[in-house]
Amino acid sequence: MLQRTPLYPVHQRMGARMTAFAGWEMPESYQGILAESRAVRTGAGLFDVSHLGRYQIQGELALPFMEYLLVSRILPVAVGRARYTLLCHEEGGILDDSLVYHLEQQRYWLVSNALNRVKVGQWLHRWAGPYSVEIADVSPDTAALALQGPSSPMILAQLGDPSAIQGLGPFNCLQTMVGGCQALVSRTGYTGEDGFEIVTGAAEAPGLWQRLLDLGAVPCGLGARDVLRLEAGFVLYGNDIDEMTNPYEAGLGWLVHLDKGEFLGREALQRIKERGVRRRLIGLQMQGREIPRAGYAILVGGDKVGQVTSGTHSPILGTSIGLGYVTPEMATAGTQVEVDIRGKLVPAIIVKGPFYRSRPQS
Repeated sequence: MLQRTPLYPVHQRMGARMTAFAGWEMPESYQGILAESRAVRTGAGLFDVSHLGRYQIQGELALPFMEYLLVSRILPVAVGRARYTLLCHEEGGILDDSLVYHLEQQRYWLVSNALNRVKVGQWLHRWAGPYSVEIADVSPDTAALALQGPSSPMILAQLGDPSAIQGLGPFNCLQTMVGGCQALVSRTGYTGEDGFEIVTGAAEAPGLWQRLLDLGAVPCGLGARDVLRLEAGFVLYGNDIDEMTNPYEAGLGWLVHLDKGEFLGREALQRIKERGVRRRLIGLQMQGREIPRAGYAILVGGDKVGQVTSGTHSPILGTSIGLGYVTPEMATAGTQVEVDIRGKLVPAIIVKGPFYRSRPQS
């Protein structure tokens, strides 16, 4: 059975094209992926991301619990800061790539992919016993909006404390009032642009959504979100990473702090790092408009050397791009390859990501 976000009636009234995603019914687009993608790159786009999982973890042992579950150091994440990190299982595979927010001295939030919300909740409870932490899934009672683009700071500052909003640095978070709503605001996002993610009460979300639109934000759907994250070189769980993927092959080894002490998956990750990987995630830039779709073979000299995991046409680059895995010896930027697109071998070049870099944050 599909779940519907608190904003579902709003999306329907706006004529959004809806799609099923990870058990939720979410907007695919409002006025078209191209227009929405350009709005984020040039102004500000507004996404309903309420489908993401949101867990609150608190208690005296919340910090050691988080240190044990996550591959990155959490101790240096001061109150008011956030960190991108990974949950890995005992064999080193990625259970989820998550954001951790340190809200108060003994209180954290963990934001997971929508696809993994139930799995992550079960994982948290599975390992919580020795730590006696309180774990609450706050997803049903809250809604999350992502305001993304160079105009985002100016728009959001009109609904809250301007100095606090403008002074919020990257990967900082703040509990404050926004448009009359109590909200958690973080300077994070999934588009490669400056922007904010705003979590507020489910009942308050429709009003806040409308106020942000009234100030110039453009409603955007999951289609534009996928194009934007690919341009920024961000991985998507279920496509580019999963439980069979380890951080080192996915280019996420920088998140793994093997010297921080014991944590889940540490021994396996140590072995993987020492022996090396059998494949590496790479960026693909097509030499034409053909789109490399997930599952398409990557070839060199007629031999398969890898496989595409994500692909799209980039409006800002005017060409098609993708992510995929190839053997380590083929993973060098500049390597010429071909992608088998329905029997047609289309030339492509391996590039170092991201495909697109935004302007510096204000």
